[in-house]
Formats: sequence, C-alpha cells, structure tokens
Amino acid sequence: MSKRVAELFLFDIYVAILKIERVSDEFENGNYLQYNYVSWDSVIREFEIIGEATNNLIKKEILDNESQVVVDFRNLLIHNYFGIDPEEIWDVIQNDLKEFKEIIKKHIGNIDIRIREELRESLIEENKHIDFIIEELKAV
Repeated sequence: MSKRVAELFLFDIYVAILKIERVSDEFENGNYLQYNYVSWDSVIREFEIIGEATNNLIKKEILDNESQVVVDFRNLLIHNYFGIDPEEIWDVIQNDLKEFKEIIKKHIGNIDIRIREELRESLIEENKHIDFIIEELKAV
C-alpha cells in the first residue's frame, strides 16, 4: 500500500477527472478520441490513476465498496488494453465521470481545512503549468 497521505488520493482523482474532461471535450465520440493517440493515451492513463487511487481509498475506508466498479474498470483497461471499446470509454466519460467527480468533491470538502489547504497548495505548485487545473483547485 502506498505511503501517500490518504487525502491526497482524493485530489489525484479530482485532477485526473479534470484532465479527462478537458481532453474529451475536443471530441464527438469514442472513436474520434481513439484515433488521436495522444488524447486516447492521456485519457486511458488518467483512468488508470483514478482506479489506483480509488483502490487505495477503499482500502483506507474513505470510499465505500460501491466504488469498486472504478477499480474494476481500471483493471479492465490495464489487463485488456488490446480490446478496449472506445464507445465504452466514451460512455463512462459522458455518463459516470461527473457523478464520481461530485462524490470526490464531497470527500475533499470533508477534509480538515488545514490539511486540505496544505494539499491544495502543494498540488497548485505541482500543476502550476496547467492553468485550468489551478483554477479548479482554487475553487474546490
């Protein structure tokens, strides 16, 4: 198990979701996304991060077992990389990601204010080259 501060996994998920949203906004469907290998690879990688961080949060009992579906999705992407259905990825982006983002934001809001501010400042520094991430981190 990772030695990262548990609450940081929530921010990892939040940033990954923001990146997926930004990249996917440029496309009309999963096939178009897949045809742009840089964007496709970016989205898949961010889903992997979301799944791994979620797994750690389940183990630390910050997220409940209902979130196991996110971990299972990550495992599918990792182990079946050769058979990923672009429309399934698109469906998750369009229909499931926003709901999970709200769950994560709620948990971030429940973090002790001092810890939350410290983590937020650290992530702002880490992502200082990505304007939209900084704006969102300041707002959450």
